[in-house]
Amino acid sequence: MTDGPNHTRAVVDWLVDGARTAQAPQDVLAQLCERLVACGLPLHRVAIFARTLHPDVMGRRLLWRPGEEVVVTDADYAMLESETYHRSPVRVVFTTAQPIRLRIEAPDCPQDYPIVAELRAEGVSDYLIQPLPFTSGEVDAISWTTTRPGGFADADLAALDAVRLPLARLVEIYALRHIAINLLDTYVGHHAGERILRGRIRRGDIERIEAVIMLTDLRDFTSLTDQLPGDQVIGLLNSYFDCVVPPIEAHGAEVLKFIGDGLLAIFAVTGDVGAACRAALAVSEEARAGIAAANAGRQSAGEPVLRHGVALHVGDVLYGNIGSAKRLDFTTIGPAVNLTARLETLARDLGRDLLVSARFAAHSPETLVSLGTFQLRGIGAPQEVFAPKATPAAALPEAPT
Repeated sequence: MTDGPNHTRAVVDWLVDGARTAQAPQDVLAQLCERLVACGLPLHRVAIFARTLHPDVMGRRLLWRPGEEVVVTDADYAMLESETYHRSPVRVVFTTAQPIRLRIEAPDCPQDYPIVAELRAEGVSDYLIQPLPFTSGEVDAISWTTTRPGGFADADLAALDAVRLPLARLVEIYALRHIAINLLDTYVGHHAGERILRGRIRRGDIERIEAVIMLTDLRDFTSLTDQLPGDQVIGLLNSYFDCVVPPIEAHGAEVLKFIGDGLLAIFAVTGDVGAACRAALAVSEEARAGIAAANAGRQSAGEPVLRHGVALHVGDVLYGNIGSAKRLDFTTIGPAVNLTARLETLARDLGRDLLVSARFAAHSPETLVSLGTFQLRGIGAPQEVFAPKATPAAALPEAPT
C-alpha cells in the first residue's frame, strides 16, 4: 500500500495524463487495477464493456483478475438477442446510463440477474457496475467486484467514482481508434488502412511497387441478376466473396476493391517473386475448393451454383491515392493491372477458371502449361497465356498464333 485506502489522486492524475505507461487498452485496465489495489481498494474482478463498429463484432469485454493477464473477449451481434444479454446489468447500464450495485452476500440480494449466482460462487460479496459516458452521448460500462466481507466501503465507492470519468475519456479515445481501424480494415483493407492512418491521405501520394495482381469475376452474373430477386443476388455475391476473400487475407494479400461481381487484389512482392506467385496460386486453389463446397450446399437447396474466373499477372503497379480533391480511392493502377484485366476477359471467353501471364508462369513453370499466344485488346504485343497443368489436354482450345 502506498497512499493508504482510497487516496487515489495520483491514479486520477495518471488517467488524466493519458495513462502513458500503458500501450494498449488491456494495459490501461491492468495498471489501473494494480494502482487502485496499491491504494487499498479490495478489487477482485474488474471488467470493461465497450461497444464498437464492426461488421461481425458488436463489442468486447476486457476482464482483469489479480495476478492474471487481462482477457479480451469479442461478442458478436447475436449476443444482442441472447437471454444472457437481456438479463444482464450491462444492458441496463447501456440503456439507462445509471449505475447498479448488488450486495451479493446479502440474503435479500435481488436475483433478477443470472450473474449473481456466478459471482456468489466465486465468493464475491459486492458488485458495482458504472456507466462510462462518452462525449458523443454513448455509454460503455465498467464493473467492479470485491470478495471482502461487507463489500465496498463508502470510501471505496467514492474512489471508484473519482476514476470513472477520466477513465471514460481514455476508453472513448481507444474506442474511437479501434473503430477507425475497424472501418478502414473493412472498407479499404488492412494494409491500405495502415497507410491512411500513418498520414498517406494526399491525392497523388503514390508509390511504385512490384506485386502479383489478381482479378476475379463471377460468371453469368448479369443473367442471374435478371432472374433472381435483389436479396438473393446480394446473397449470391456474399457467398462468392466468402469463398475468395478469406484465402486472400490468409496468405497476406490485400483486397483493394470489389468491382461489382469481382475483386482486385495484390500480393506485394517483398523479396522472392516466386513466393508471391505461389501464394496467389494457393489462393486460387483454396477459392476453387471453397466454391465447390458452397456449390454442394447451393445445389441441394435448388440455388444457382457459383462459377468464376481468375487472372494472375506480376509486374510493377502504382499504389496509392487517386481521385478528386475531396473523394479519394486507395487503389492500384498501371499497365500490369490492364493486362491482368484482359487476361480475366480471355479466361471468360475460353471458359477457364484460371489464366496467368508468361511473366507469372516463369516463376511456377512446374505447375502451368502454355495455351498459346493471344492478342489481347488494348495490349500491343501478343501475350503467351498459361493455365494449370491439371486441365485435361483434350479440353484445351485451339489457340490462335
